[in-house]
Amino acid sequence: MNAANDRLPMTADVLVCGGGVAGTVAAVAAARQGASVMLVERYGFLGGNATGGAVAQFNSWQTESGRRVIAGLASEVVERLRAYEAAGELDVFVMSTGHRMDRVEYAPEVLKLVLDDLVTEAGVLPMLHANVCDVVREGERIQTVRLLTRSGLIDVHPHVVVDASGDIDVLHRAGAQFLPLDEGDALQPATMMFRFGPIDFARFDAQTPAAMQALAQQGYASGALARAALHASRDPTSSDGWFNISRLGIDATDATALSRAEIEGRRQAWKAAAYLRSAVPGCEGGRLQAFATQVGIRETRRVQGDHVLTADELLKPVRFADGIACGAYPIDIHPAAGGALIYSSMGDDHAYQIPYRSLVPTGLCNALVAGRGISATHAALAAIRVMTISMAVGQAAGTAAAMACQRGGPPDVRTVDAAALRANLVAQGGIVDA
Repeated sequence: MNAANDRLPMTADVLVCGGGVAGTVAAVAAARQGASVMLVERYGFLGGNATGGAVAQFNSWQTESGRRVIAGLASEVVERLRAYEAAGELDVFVMSTGHRMDRVEYAPEVLKLVLDDLVTEAGVLPMLHANVCDVVREGERIQTVRLLTRSGLIDVHPHVVVDASGDIDVLHRAGAQFLPLDEGDALQPATMMFRFGPIDFARFDAQTPAAMQALAQQGYASGALARAALHASRDPTSSDGWFNISRLGIDATDATALSRAEIEGRRQAWKAAAYLRSAVPGCEGGRLQAFATQVGIRETRRVQGDHVLTADELLKPVRFADGIACGAYPIDIHPAAGGALIYSSMGDDHAYQIPYRSLVPTGLCNALVAGRGISATHAALAAIRVMTISMAVGQAAGTAAAMACQRGGPPDVRTVDAAALRANLVAQGGIVDA
């Protein structure tokens, strides 16, 4: 890669746009395959919803019966967090809504260090404090991605682009096709995570699911909570917890709506913190300690891909010859309004696959998608959007991008052999068959 001077063209085998966990894992996977990789991120740190959004737990590693379905680089991220003493063990718990889930709790600030380590060791070129401002497309190929950086405008000429921006900004600017919402559907709402503590977790965790549900319903009915939930992830390094209990029904690609949501999210968090102090056992001595850097976004654009993954395919489940990642997370739809969830469990040992074709955008030959913007229906996305699955998909996208670059000539992501890709992912420790 060339040095980054103002408007000096730069090249990369693989350009990954979006440094959330899906994009970071994609970049690391591609670099470990020998590709030259640039990773573009708007903030000064990596992690997206996992750090800036402070989700603070990685959910759904296994089926309800305990069969593992997520491994590979996602597992390595957790192992490295534990080396920093910043992640707990895998545990199964019952949410305040009464639903059963598995998770690994972690410290979002330390995750920034872990992701720094991964990209540095892999030889990825990070381009932080950078935003995509334009894309040049010729036919089915993205030729140039223009970045606005602290050095000015930089033109990057990638062989393959992986759009992991969440909102799929690169492909949007390239004129890609996107999936509409069906009649009656609405975008899932955003959430402002907040840190509260100290908490007496012995008392907090001793509450029965029924007691927590009653407290959540009481808080929602009184207007203190924006939804009927009291979900918390314990910070491994303190007696604080990160709470996921706000609700912001917006289209996060609308700049004014997103701005209003950031302000409203902090207001909701402040009211919720007051309710925790006054009503929830173990929280009497706590205070709101921090807001997440940004609201956490569940859903915006979903690309039109070579295959549109459906909820029915997850529920059957359909076995795909080009399956590149697995999952077991339920269909978990947060309505834009109201206090409830639409939550469809998968069953004791039920798992599903995500096909490579759902990462390949229609009409483009040198682009892939990773993260929550892949080609899936609104209901299917409600299951596959979580960060563990996004990391598995990211690993597949980065590996496929590097493999496309190894074939000689202008890369075409559709020429990647699915069987070879699957074998490569298994060799990396991934799980591709549910």
